[in-house]
Amino acid sequence: MKHKVMPPAVTGAPEFDRTFRAQQNSVEFYPVFLTALWTAGWLFNEELASFLGLLYVFARYKYFHGYVQTAKGRLTGFYLSLVVLICLITLGAAGIVHGFLEEYLHFSITKKLHKLF
Repeated sequence: MKHKVMPPAVTGAPEFDRTFRAQQNSVEFYPVFLTALWTAGWLFNEELASFLGLLYVFARYKYFHGYVQTAKGRLTGFYLSLVVLICLITLGAAGIVHGFLEEYLHFSITKKLHKLF
């Protein structure tokens, strides 16, 4: 209504187009984020995953509001959200590898680290 674009139209003023693309991009990344967050929290560390989840929400906020202003304004938030997603995916993969090693090879990385420190 603000930009006088009536549904089902999805194009209009440049401000509307940027807002619409920012919203669509956020929706497209949401399943990836939820899967990575859930996997990292359940299989690695809940506190670290929740911190990274909050950082991701902040990065998406920066992305959305930067994109609404200018197309180049989205880059900082986008890159930060990608870094957070990569961290979450890495933590989830580490949790999966650790669980596999412990269950099938009876090798516990955490026990080995506790003996070292």
